[in-house]
Amino acid sequence: MMKPYESVIVRKTLILLLVMCLTGASKLMAVDNLRCEMVTDPMGIDITTPRLSWELNDKGRNVMQTAYRILVASTMDKLKPGKADLWDSGEVSSDNSAYIPYGGVALKSRMTCYWKVCVTTNKGKSEWSKPARWTMGLLDGGEWKAQWIGLDKAFEWDNPTADCTRLSARYFRKDFRTTRRPAKATLYICGLGVYKLHINGKTIGRQELAPTPTDYRKEVKYNTFDLTGEIGKGDNAIGVIVGNGRFFHMRRTDRAEFPKLIAQLELEYGDGSREYVVSDASWKVTSHGAIGANNEYDGEEYDARREMPGWDKAGFDDSAWLPVDMTAAPEGKLGAQINNNIQVMDVIRPTGVTRLNDTTYILDMGQNFSGRLKMKVKGERGREVKLRFAEFLNDDGSVNLDNLRGGLATDKYTLKGEGTETWVPCFAIHGFRYVEITNYPGTPSIDDFEGQVLYDDMRQTGYFATSDSMINQIYHNAYWSVRSNYRGMPTDCPQRTERMGWTGDRAIGSYGESFLFDNNNLYAKWVHDIRITQREDGSVSDIAPSYWSSYTDNMTWPGTYLTVSKMLYTQFGNIQPITEHYASMKKWLYYMRDKYLTPDHIMPRDVYGDWCTPPELFTANDPQIPSLITDKAVIGTAYYYYMLKTMSWFASLLGKDGDRNEFDEQAAVVKEAYNNKFLDKEKRSYSNNTVTSNLLALSFGLVPDDYRNDIADNMVRLIENDFKGHISTGVIGCQWLMRGLTEIGRLDLAYGMLQKTDYPSFGYMIKKGATTIWEHWNGDGMERWIDSQNHVMLLGDLLIWFYENMAGIKSDDAHPGFKKLIMKPLLIDRLSHVDCSYHSVHGQITSSWKKDGASFQWNITIPANSSATVCIPATALDNVTESGKSLSEAGISTSKVEGGYVVCEIGSGTYRFKAVR
Repeated sequence: MMKPYESVIVRKTLILLLVMCLTGASKLMAVDNLRCEMVTDPMGIDITTPRLSWELNDKGRNVMQTAYRILVASTMDKLKPGKADLWDSGEVSSDNSAYIPYGGVALKSRMTCYWKVCVTTNKGKSEWSKPARWTMGLLDGGEWKAQWIGLDKAFEWDNPTADCTRLSARYFRKDFRTTRRPAKATLYICGLGVYKLHINGKTIGRQELAPTPTDYRKEVKYNTFDLTGEIGKGDNAIGVIVGNGRFFHMRRTDRAEFPKLIAQLELEYGDGSREYVVSDASWKVTSHGAIGANNEYDGEEYDARREMPGWDKAGFDDSAWLPVDMTAAPEGKLGAQINNNIQVMDVIRPTGVTRLNDTTYILDMGQNFSGRLKMKVKGERGREVKLRFAEFLNDDGSVNLDNLRGGLATDKYTLKGEGTETWVPCFAIHGFRYVEITNYPGTPSIDDFEGQVLYDDMRQTGYFATSDSMINQIYHNAYWSVRSNYRGMPTDCPQRTERMGWTGDRAIGSYGESFLFDNNNLYAKWVHDIRITQREDGSVSDIAPSYWSSYTDNMTWPGTYLTVSKMLYTQFGNIQPITEHYASMKKWLYYMRDKYLTPDHIMPRDVYGDWCTPPELFTANDPQIPSLITDKAVIGTAYYYYMLKTMSWFASLLGKDGDRNEFDEQAAVVKEAYNNKFLDKEKRSYSNNTVTSNLLALSFGLVPDDYRNDIADNMVRLIENDFKGHISTGVIGCQWLMRGLTEIGRLDLAYGMLQKTDYPSFGYMIKKGATTIWEHWNGDGMERWIDSQNHVMLLGDLLIWFYENMAGIKSDDAHPGFKKLIMKPLLIDRLSHVDCSYHSVHGQITSSWKKDGASFQWNITIPANSSATVCIPATALDNVTESGKSLSEAGISTSKVEGGYVVCEIGSGTYRFKAVR
């Protein structure tokens, strides 16, 4: 019998359900992860039509947004229907939840914009989201009351030369007084090259090595901070430490400028009045602080005896400090930064310490990574502890610095002798696994150190694991190489005197990386960096930002301008890079055409070839095996064709039908010329019959239909017979290898390459102890100065293949940003399960499958406001169930049985499929 209190609960539950049914509101439905320009609550943006995005969080099935309403207000109390003073979108019929352009009153400098959204779905209406906000920066250069200040000289201890440009850090400070506590305090700041911000004795923010790196001759970025809670009534102080960064250049004194600072603190009071504290001649500066030298390549020197307690607090005696130099502004235009700064994103612990001699120990971090070392030490005043960072050890156990190519990679810490001291450098970043510790007092232990992993603040979006330990280790190594090479731009390596944004390294690699990290804003920024390199004639640099001048006019490296823009659209639904840079990309492509295309429509321009192809160890004793070196004209012409087709696609997206037709016509002519020149019809191969030459023709759709199967069979024979199932491609071929083999039905061959443990293979690197991806396939067999042990370029399309082919998580190009998915896991005999997830712009996607004999189980999740075509490995509808029900009973529509798969159309929700193959 029901008890009285149980009866009350039942009645209340029934009433609640009735109310929910009448209102159409589901308590399970929520709108969250609100983002402006894909950043959560960004500060100080200068985009006057920002784009707004959100996720619909609902666990139900087949939930699709049908309409939205956005409110934007200048204050929280106005963020209500009927009161929103900046924008009320009204009810907009749309299923779009990403990149909605702001459509309200014109935005002005300094505005704070609060916003929220409510959505209507086919299942009901959500409640209003929790509020989010963004603030506007300074939209007009004339609003800067601050001036650039600096200290335009080196000191005797700096000794900057062409080979060593380590400068002492500049310490800036300013005392100021307020008669009342401000209602709002906002700071706009840029310290070049990099800065640390202090207010009233406190370090502000988690940013490291800020601001983001740019070509300072063209652009300079400032950051914005809300200091409302940091500024009090009475005496206050602002202090900024400025280091070299890439402004006082790491190895190029011909372009070096001394560090400089601009800062504008705006104090707003309750009565609407405003005060300014700005960088000007009233500030003081010194280079006699604890950071005696800093340089990205060479490291940091810190003398704790020279610390200045209270230097960043009001009342500090700065009478010995120097007046600032009113230095000239940098050439580049000052603008707001939208991509996130670098932060400490992870911490790792050392795995061991080995004694090398009486004064030297070797610390093993157990993992190659990019970051810095935090140290605890206790000893006598004046003792200098030296830390040298390396990827290799010599045979005697000492560190080998040869591959740093002259970089010192050395940090020095001088003790002040006051108990246990803890230190981590401000302006140093190293790529390393091993640390040589010299002159440490006593015996160092692993508890005295921690590794701080530094890279851009971005969410990790992907997870991937399988039943195959080799695949898992390859993925682990790839993950660490990717996160080691994000530094406000994608770099080639984190350790030697290079660390540049080589475009060719990321052409397709950026696509794979987008499954691991939410790198949308980083790569959108980098595409803009590439645009900035463009010369008046249309030529584009191989490196962006262009710290090194490298204008070689080739198709593959600058072509990354197009391929990354395409990735941003397909993976994130971000069309703005295509829209913004379309004219510039067209200008580059036509520059290449007009300058280099031959009368017979061949594009000979390729400078680097199939970079880092395995050395011809295969061919040393067998002259019958073809060369591994792919003809550069083959690469150049194939990529010219691919770029024409890419531009045709862009033109179609933008409604430029005339351009699309023109690109298609040119592509057809190039395709015919390519086959006339390079197709050997008798041998059924291209050019000198390398894997890469055949692979490019197949992947780009250059092969005539009548020859496609023969070309594919010939390429397979090369791999199986001549190269014994090993990888035989370099950077170019690797970008298409795994997907290319899968496309021709040789999934087994692609997977088999990943099982190899002899040279050349990823497994060979692992067998030799690698924890990241090497620059060269034979990185252990080369002279040490040549090889980086932490690169990404040889990954090619491997990460794409893991997520799209093995796990079956792929965005439909016709519905970008995973608005619709195509899920088709490819089963491999030796693999029993795959667990994978990816957080798209619409929410979390999961794919977890396992097989046992003929039995197949697949659990998947599709986020709300998305849908999917799922392909379940089975030959008949009756062989598939979902949550124990037949497909029809589960309400799942089926379209066809094709190629060994049952193809279904599903909406959002979680599904549990079982099948008999």
